[in-house]
Amino acid sequence: MKKPVVYLIDDDEAVRHALNFLLTSAGFPVKSFESANAFLQELPALPRGCVVTDIRMPGLSGLDLQRELNSRRVKLPVIVMTGHGDVALAVRAMKEGAMDFIEKPFTEDTFLTAVQEALDRDAEDCVRTEDEAITRTRLVSLTPRETQVLDRLVNGLPNKTIAYDLKISARTVEVHRANIMSKMGASSLPDLVRMVLLTRPSSVS
Repeated sequence: MKKPVVYLIDDDEAVRHALNFLLTSAGFPVKSFESANAFLQELPALPRGCVVTDIRMPGLSGLDLQRELNSRRVKLPVIVMTGHGDVALAVRAMKEGAMDFIEKPFTEDTFLTAVQEALDRDAEDCVRTEDEAITRTRLVSLTPRETQVLDRLVNGLPNKTIAYDLKISARTVEVHRANIMSKMGASSLPDLVRMVLLTRPSSVS
């Protein structure tokens, strides 16, 4: 797996150079862009990581970039760099999904800590995405009857009630329940509920 990259976007060449040097010195792989459009053009081929962007730039702003990432369903953590007068814009970007904003001038420690937290978030998102894919595959392996039993189990119905609803015996429900736990790789009912919440939250009331 490729090492995650910090994508630095700022139209100010001096700022890009300084932050690029800081990130590289701290051991972070970094790729710089002079505009959000330049970043978006390369985005499909880029590995995972996080985005650090100025809020005000010619063309697409940092806020516009966050909205564009949302529209493309790209879940890269975004850190917005803002001047004192642009805090309201940065807050709007966070409401749109940006992870954090840092106000200029900021210290090296503040900047590097924010970047590390964003990369940690990205790593967590990757694991969650993998878990979702595995869970969806396991859900597809269930028979229609097992799916009916599962839906009732995760909503807290006891075996006898499930048996009554589906017009089957309680013993048959127990067999289906054991098969579901095995196919889903769940160690307990709470574990099974967490799996369903991960992929089908609307099915749990």
